[in-house]
Amino acid sequence: MRTGLIARKLGMTRLFKEDGSHLPVTILYLDAVQVVDARTRERDGYTAVQLGTSVAKVKNVRKPDRGHYTRLKVEPRRKLVEFRCSADAVLEPGAVITAGHFVAGQLVDVSGTTKGKGFAGAMKRWNFRGLEASHGVSVSHRSHGSTGNRQDPGKTFKNKKMAGHLGQERVTTQNLMVARVDVDRGLVMVHGSIPGAKGDFVLIRDAVKRARHAEAPYPAALAG
Repeated sequence: MRTGLIARKLGMTRLFKEDGSHLPVTILYLDAVQVVDARTRERDGYTAVQLGTSVAKVKNVRKPDRGHYTRLKVEPRRKLVEFRCSADAVLEPGAVITAGHFVAGQLVDVSGTTKGKGFAGAMKRWNFRGLEASHGVSVSHRSHGSTGNRQDPGKTFKNKKMAGHLGQERVTTQNLMVARVDVDRGLVMVHGSIPGAKGDFVLIRDAVKRARHAEAPYPAALAG
């Protein structure tokens, strides 16, 4: 099992095929993704690599994190994520991973935080159809209807679909195809939409429900 990568979502565009049809893709940008630290089974009880991306100003980094970066002699990073991996896929601290880590035609899983939309009604949040819009309903067309029960059990059950906070949830979209990779510019173009707003950090990994692509470099595609 290889490590995943941290990428920044730039937005969506489309790629044209030879037959004239187009493919909607999301562009992910890899900004100096570097191995900050490694976890070994002998020392930590499990194997993983800790990756950082986007160089941060020292004044914007918490003091405990400053000591962490200073001890490892690595520049401070804006985003720090740990990825589990196999023992033979652990990378040395300081190594920089390129966009060539993924190849065109490969299936990946992408995790991100959805857009927060604040307090939303039941129709917007759960796609309820609402009440009748003609006779017999007065100024409650978009309400979700009754929520409780009779005397037995005499309560509203937990997780009832009602109005509330919409979005701002951790979501993983699985089995997305990598349409194109631009190693020189650090871009990975993924077919389809990805959770999160423009500029958000997302995590991209090999698809867990599919075998790794035969051309995907193992343990990683390193710069230099």
